Amino acid sequence: MHNINQYIEHTILKANTSHEDIDKIVQEAKQYQFKGICVPPFWVKKARNGLGESDVQLVTVSGFPFGYNKTETKVFEIEQALNDGADEVDIVWNLSAYMSEMNWVKQDIARCAEKLHDHGKFLKVILETAYLSKEGIEAGCHICKDAGADFVKTSTGFAHEGAKVENIKIMRAALPSSVGIKAAGGIKDLETALAMIKAGADRIGTSSGVAILEEARAL
Repeated sequence: MHNINQYIEHTILKANTSHEDIDKIVQEAKQYQFKGICVPPFWVKKARNGLGESDVQLVTVSGFPFGYNKTETKVFEIEQALNDGADEVDIVWNLSAYMSEMNWVKQDIARCAEKLHDHGKFLKVILETAYLSKEGIEAGCHICKDAGADFVKTSTGFAHEGAKVENIKIMRAALPSSVGIKAAGGIKDLETALAMIKAGADRIGTSSGVAILEEARAL
């Protein structure tokens, strides 16, 4: 696949991320023309300055990595991210509330979507599929769609399991074509990335973007 770089969100969300790491990921994203980079909220402004006028999308996270923050906290994080220059925000849905059968999970996502859409920006919602059954993934996708999510994402990368091809297929079947899918968590090589795309992923979140692209170029 000659354009796999345009699927990749080059990601660094580890706890000990340094400013040198941000400089490196920005430089690599511009060099390899990745679709985007995904960085911690603290580093959004620096990354924005580094990206300048490039076409690379700047993505950050909210409610990360567990999602059980209150809605007001997530909305505040989104506001700050927008002020700092983010193009998209990946929020972690409130899995704790969902598992407790609380019906306001949809409203939680909808308020975050509204905040981003008011600024013409995209919302991705992380389900953390490692903790969900097939039926739970389907239900989560329906909630995200109804709440206005632009993308549904598999994983934070912090659970015991990341993206799986079978879960991407479940998500694609459950979502309309107007809602994208981001596969993330444990995608470290070209074969895995291509399998996710074939299954229906529109974006690949990975910290191994350079290695994947170099592998593709060597074919």
